[in-house]
Amino acid sequence: MKPSRRLFLKQIGLASLAPWARADLLTGAGFARGTPGAEGVSAAGILDFLDAMERTKHELHSFMMVRHGKVVAEGWWSPYGPGIKHTMYSMSKSFTSTAVGFAVAEGRLTVDDKVTSFFPDDLPASVSENLAALRVCDLLSMSVGNEKEPTQACVKSENWVRTFLAQSITHKPGTEFMYNSAATYMCSAIVQKLTGQKVIDYLTPRLFVPLGITGMTWETCPRGINTGGWGLSIRTEGLARFGQLYLQKGVWNGKQILPARWIDEATSFKIQQPGGDKPGRPKALNDWMQGYCYQFWRCQHNAFRGDGAFGQFTIVLPEKDAVIVMTSETKDLQGQLDLVWQHLLPALKDQRVADEAADARLQARLASLALNPPEGVAAPPAAAKLDGRAFDLEAGDADFTKAAFEMKSDRCTLTLTGADASHAVTCGIGQWRRGETTWPAPRLISGGAPKPGTVHKVAASAAWKDERTLVLTARFFETPHTDTITCVFDDDRVKISFMSSPVVLGGGKDPRRALAGRRR
Repeated sequence: MKPSRRLFLKQIGLASLAPWARADLLTGAGFARGTPGAEGVSAAGILDFLDAMERTKHELHSFMMVRHGKVVAEGWWSPYGPGIKHTMYSMSKSFTSTAVGFAVAEGRLTVDDKVTSFFPDDLPASVSENLAALRVCDLLSMSVGNEKEPTQACVKSENWVRTFLAQSITHKPGTEFMYNSAATYMCSAIVQKLTGQKVIDYLTPRLFVPLGITGMTWETCPRGINTGGWGLSIRTEGLARFGQLYLQKGVWNGKQILPARWIDEATSFKIQQPGGDKPGRPKALNDWMQGYCYQFWRCQHNAFRGDGAFGQFTIVLPEKDAVIVMTSETKDLQGQLDLVWQHLLPALKDQRVADEAADARLQARLASLALNPPEGVAAPPAAAKLDGRAFDLEAGDADFTKAAFEMKSDRCTLTLTGADASHAVTCGIGQWRRGETTWPAPRLISGGAPKPGTVHKVAASAAWKDERTLVLTARFFETPHTDTITCVFDDDRVKISFMSSPVVLGGGKDPRRALAGRRR
């Protein structure tokens, strides 16, 4: 090995890895490409799926299908792209489960170990019978037995472990399912307690390096523990490789990375979610009623998946030798899966599909995917007068005291300034303009949030809705989310209001106060 290469590996802590693992990291090898037809996939079926997604207004950001170990379809809706990581929300949980699997394989713990045994210094003064009985497997299967989901209580505290252990456990652990993101955080905390490493660092030489996955990040709690149940950001192909590893029972490039017995244990039925048939949705057709595993869900069609809020999916179909990955922003996750079963499942054939014309049409379609910027009317004459103008904002409970505009023919910039911070967003006119901003990105869970002033990547576009209303759309393309800033001008006054895409999907009202200002 050349000295410079050896030094690089030493610097990133990988010099002791086997040559095959180093090769995957440095060359990105291990994931071949193929055509849909050659791997028995109907390109026409994939095209139908893309059409259906557009008709039903699901916003996809990326899509990848793997068949027989080869990527047969992959696409990103610009401004998203293959080199861009994406927030996973609860898809993170399946990676935390995998970290527990490695720790079990290394003899560091068993799933029957008691949770209290790992944190003697954080236990409440009185340990209830149910808390004493709580096992690692109960964390993994979302069957802690809490009376109330504890995540919000945990993320509002400094010591999430101590807060979790203080919560009431009213049901015998292992008997009642309740979705519990803080339970996954506890799995992350246990792995870090045993290994001295964050989950992301523990997984790097064991999972990410062998699979050639790079560029991932993971949020942490105030005590420096990866959030576990959310907070992982990773590229689309990293998800596909992860799914393929599970499809191949833990084998990658001929090497057993993770024991097959753990794959089977982690993806098999553990507990039934409560509920039954619903109007228009029998239990058998509800993908959230097929049983929960160890941070994976069972699906229809004998499949299993990891998933996250707003439609982050890694779907593994063992009977079809296929993996389907999607990143998205949608409120109807079941509707998104319904389209997978309706169009992609029947597209997986038992023999080669001879339709080169459809393969070519699909390739062209995937190469041209884009989320179009909002449309507007022609800029009014008053727009030019806004260039360089500033507005003093009324005193109140808002964080900002001044709003300033820069208006050019191809872009505009809004800068909001307060006592402690200044945030600028630069937008293209009628087109996305990529850049960076310290404007806080919308998010679902406050815990593990980036510190104020964190720089976010953004693609932004501005359009005039009418001669008085300028709408700025900021798409934070390392997340599923978009923020919309609406500026209404009336002579020498302006009103600025905000609306984030999570609020829109939830049908709620944005909690941020509108700003009102007068021109200086």
